[in-house]
Amino acid sequence: MTHTTLAPPAGVETPPPVKVKRRFGRPSAGRQHHAGPLTYVLLGLAALVSLFPLYWNLVAASHSGERVVEAPAPLLPGPRLFDNLTFAWNQVDMGEALINTTVVAGLVAVSTVLFSTLAGFAFAKLPFKGRNAMLALVVATMTIPPQLSVIPLYRIITDLGWVDQLQSVVLPSLVAAFGVFFMRQYLIEALPVELVEAARMDGAHSLRIIWHVVFPVARPAMAVLGMLVFVQAWNDFFWPFIALTPDGNPTLQVALAGLGSGNHTVDQAIVLTGALISTLPLLLVFAVLGKHIVGGITSGAVKS
Repeated sequence: MTHTTLAPPAGVETPPPVKVKRRFGRPSAGRQHHAGPLTYVLLGLAALVSLFPLYWNLVAASHSGERVVEAPAPLLPGPRLFDNLTFAWNQVDMGEALINTTVVAGLVAVSTVLFSTLAGFAFAKLPFKGRNAMLALVVATMTIPPQLSVIPLYRIITDLGWVDQLQSVVLPSLVAAFGVFFMRQYLIEALPVELVEAARMDGAHSLRIIWHVVFPVARPAMAVLGMLVFVQAWNDFFWPFIALTPDGNPTLQVALAGLGSGNHTVDQAIVLTGALISTLPLLLVFAVLGKHIVGGITSGAVKS
């Protein structure tokens, strides 16, 4: 089969090809962009600035208390890291404090995510009288300083006999107003009301809708909220220091308050060693679950 090319008629000039100019600054469809050298330099500087406090904590934990407070401060690791770790671990019961903190942070994170998701779904998609007023009341509680509730809360746990018990730290933190507002804002955009109505038309009751419709849609936001609440509960000091005692049933932050004290002086190297011990579990969690957390966040950022 032969192909023939039609020539233009005699006397007719062929117009020159038209050149299409691409607009400046607008990339073509499907074009992939690559980071330049300046981007890597800025990212490297940001990483160094972020990691330097952790590095210096490690350096301080490997020196004596006298060397840590000297000027200039040490910038290279010393030979006393394992001695300081052993001393800090034995001076207070770090093992019990780690277990207590894991239990408290885990229970607070799970309960806050669960209750905040349920309340956020109700405020976002369920019509009921006084919904806006109740939401405004919940948001208004975030403006109240937590120090104002210390005295009545301490009287309550004293009457219940919960002083120096973990439930005195867990129960006041079962739900947070920020979590309710956060989940409500996410579910307003991410959960179509038609999906809930379709489930009801199929005969699904409320618990089944929550389990099979709400939770799968809210999973990315639940992962973010759980991570934030877990870190906050892990590092919480003010209320646990009042409700618990360093010699009784402490969390890590309460145990750190009794580190390094003796002979009317505080060994800063031992205190920083305890801080290093309390930071390592969080770093381990992020190292193991960081990819899943980021994957959950990004999966909620794509709209179909």
